[in-house]
Order: sequence, then structure tokens, then C-alpha cells
Amino acid sequence: MEKRIYPQAIDSVVMPEPFGRQSFNDAGKAVAALQVLYDRNTKFLRDSFTALAAGGDNNKRYRAFYPEVGVTTTSFTQIDSRQAYGHMPTPGHFSTTITQPALFERYLTEQLGLIMRNHGVPVTVSESTTPIPLHFAFLEGSHVDGAAAERIRRPIRDLFDVPDLDGTDDQIANGTFEVALGEARPLAAFTAQRIDYSLHRMSHYTATSPQHFQNFVLFTNYQFYIDEFVARAHKLMANGGGGYVEFVEPGNVVTKAGQSASGDGAAPPRLPQMPAYHLKKPNHGGITMVNIGVGPSNAKTITDHIAVLRPHAWVMLGHCAGLRNTQALGDYVLAHAYVREDHVLDDDLPVWVPIPPLAEIQVALQEAVAEVTGLSGYDLKRIMRTGTVATIDNRNWELRDQRGPVQRLSQSRAIALDMESATIAANGFRFRVPYGTLLCVSDKPLHGELKLRGMATEFYKRQVAQHLTIGIRAMEKLAEMPMERLHSRKLRSFSETAFQ
Repeated sequence: MEKRIYPQAIDSVVMPEPFGRQSFNDAGKAVAALQVLYDRNTKFLRDSFTALAAGGDNNKRYRAFYPEVGVTTTSFTQIDSRQAYGHMPTPGHFSTTITQPALFERYLTEQLGLIMRNHGVPVTVSESTTPIPLHFAFLEGSHVDGAAAERIRRPIRDLFDVPDLDGTDDQIANGTFEVALGEARPLAAFTAQRIDYSLHRMSHYTATSPQHFQNFVLFTNYQFYIDEFVARAHKLMANGGGGYVEFVEPGNVVTKAGQSASGDGAAPPRLPQMPAYHLKKPNHGGITMVNIGVGPSNAKTITDHIAVLRPHAWVMLGHCAGLRNTQALGDYVLAHAYVREDHVLDDDLPVWVPIPPLAEIQVALQEAVAEVTGLSGYDLKRIMRTGTVATIDNRNWELRDQRGPVQRLSQSRAIALDMESATIAANGFRFRVPYGTLLCVSDKPLHGELKLRGMATEFYKRQVAQHLTIGIRAMEKLAEMPMERLHSRKLRSFSETAFQ
């Protein structure tokens, strides 16, 4: 039997020079310091890996840490809490680890600026005690040659820190995180490693870079909507943009305002699981649209990841089954409540938690329907109903004994059923992202009203265009609102993080 030879134990850890704690009264300078520290530490890891692959010392461990921002308050003085974020609930020390400060520069500057203004205290920038995993230190688009890894004589985990899923969770967002004695309280809902994990998954699922995502997100469950969105975006770009500066498609294919064809990027050989398209404005003020496909699992997966970008709103546009005989194909459903039979969030958000409608989203959607259809008041009720949407995880629920599901749907006063809306709304509630739902009735299975093939083609061609126009108009309305008005205090719990 071949004798296994174990390498000698590693007894030294190589790290960058210590970074002294710095205090700032200017949010922009604090973010700049975070960027310097992050760039230095990630470069150290990349350079160390390159040196090892070229034959460097395999008997040392290489480690660098995420930057950390912290703030301490000592007074119970009441501050103006009309804004849902930007302040701490009690005196104490609060901190959070930071990743990719360049991507989050505007967000971080705004959040730290609000804390300084509301509490009159400086913020500190330092190194945390959380190591940066090697995988997250590489620049986006980096390619690591497999042969290079083979030249390293030890397992990568012996030499570098790797992603630690034990500490990558949503306890802070879920409200289950318990602060240990003497430990800082969380300043943000997501830690650096949780954010890095999602940024990498986002690129995988959508085939676009996180930097292209906009603050107003539309989700759909049909490719028809994407086709219409792409056609409109290209027309906008060819005609000068109309306020939008560029359009980005999977593969980071970029078409700039004033162009009729893309100039950058390369379309992937096949579309990813949930392709994303970005109609961009300065400061991420445009619209992102994602085809999440069918089902609550996809809906949870993509919202889990997009949430780390802290968008200002997300809305579901898609098709649903109409449950009332008085509805017609093509009617709209504006959700003001949800029956959650999707089950994918049961462990994170119990089903007894109500998911409230958000007035700002509801009003924007209703006004957009009125503007696009030309109907108002009592006439608007002919084509749109506000009511409960049920979301289920069984696509073929109609094939079961009807007494159970139909009775539950009737008791809940549901007017429509789909497989994604409640999941997206519930994750919006969980992650404090304003949410809404506007669906279009595409069939009525309880009443035997299904589309024939020719009818379906004509229905999609006509209705999708109008529905998408409504969704875009609603998002533009939301973008015109002051953000302190859009981010509702309804989404905040007893003891909240200061970051939005």
C-alpha cells in the first residue's frame, strides 16, 4: 500500500501591514478610505496567489481582512425618525464589514452621511476580523488557469481563506441575529461576505455584471415581456435614449444612447437561467428587468441576491389565473394582499407574518394603469381589480381534488393565482425593499376559459405591450419620488439597522 506523505504544518501567516483605525466627519472621505483598504487587501491576495502559482512558498498561509466601518453613539436623544433609515435605535457601538466600495460608493456615502447628520458623530474605518475569501478577491471577469492551481502543492484551503457558509446567512435581515456580550451591533442588514456571495451568484444567474443593475426592478415570468422590453430599449437608444444613457443585455452587451447597435460585450452562447436587461440612467436610476421563469424557487433565488444591491423598489409583472367569473382575459390584478402557499420562505418568514400593501407602490401602479389605458374612476374597475393574490408551488393544482384548494382560495377572497408574486413580495418585506404586483389575467381555469393557440398569440401580442408600458411608467413614477418617502417605515422592525 502506498504510503501517504503529509506536508509539514503551516506555522506562519502572511498579512498586509496593519491598517490603523481612522476617524472621519466627512462621508465621502470615509468611503475613499474604505476603497483604499479594500483595494490593498484584495490585491495582496491576488498577488500572493500569482506568486504561489509561479512556484512561491507553499508553507505559509496568506490572509487579508475586509474593511469595517463603525460608529458609536452615547445619547438617547430622540432624532427625527420620519425617515425609515439613517439612525440607530439606541446608544452603543455599531459596525459592518464592507466589500466592493466602488460599486456601493453612492449608497455608502448617503448612508454614512445620514448617520453623521442625525447623530452628530464621526465614523471610523478599520480592518475587520473577517478574512476575505480568495475567491472574492479576484476582479470580475478574471480567469484562473487550472494549470496554475495544479502547480500549488497544497489544497487552496490550507493557504487561503475560502467562502464560509457558516457565517453567510440572513440572520440580521430575518431579525434572529443575537448580539453577543461586548460585540458590536449590526449597522447593515448584510455582511461583506454575504454580499460577495450574492454578487457572484447574480452574475451567474443573469449573465450581467452587478454594476449594471438599476434601482427599479421589474420581474416577469414570460419571455414575451422581455422581447417587448428589448425592442423598446433598442428603439429608445436609436432615438437618443429619452433620458436613459445605455441598454445592457446578457453578456454585458452595451448599446449606448444614440447607437443603433451594440458596441461592447459579447452575447453568451445560450441564455442563463434568469437573464437580466438594464435600461440605465445615471446613479442607477433606471430600470432592470429580469425573466425569472416560472416558480417560487426562482423568485426567491434572484431576490435573495438582488437585495444586497439595496434597490429602491421591485415589482412583479406577469400572467395569472383569474379566479372570478366576472374577470375577463386581459384584465389587470393589483395585489393588496397575498396567500402564501409557495413554501420557499417558510423557514425565513413565517406564514403568519402579514405582507402589507405599500401605498406608494399601489398608487404608482394604479395611476400608471389609468394613464396608459385612458380609463379612470368607476370605468377603471372594468379592467382592473384590487384584491388578494394567491401564490402556489404546484403548477398543476387544477388536477387535484378541487374541494381543498378552491375552498381555501374562496375563503381568502383571492381574485388571482400565480407562482411568484407572494414570494417576491415576501422577500421584499423581509429585505426592506418596497414591492408590488400587477398581474394580467391570461386564463380562468375554474371557469373552463382557456386560450386557444391562435387566441393566445394575439392575446400576448396585444396585452404584453400595454402591460409593460404600465410597468415602466409606474417605475418612472416611483423614481420621481423622494427616496425617504418611498422607503416605508412599515418594513422596519423593533430594532433596525441604520443602513437602508
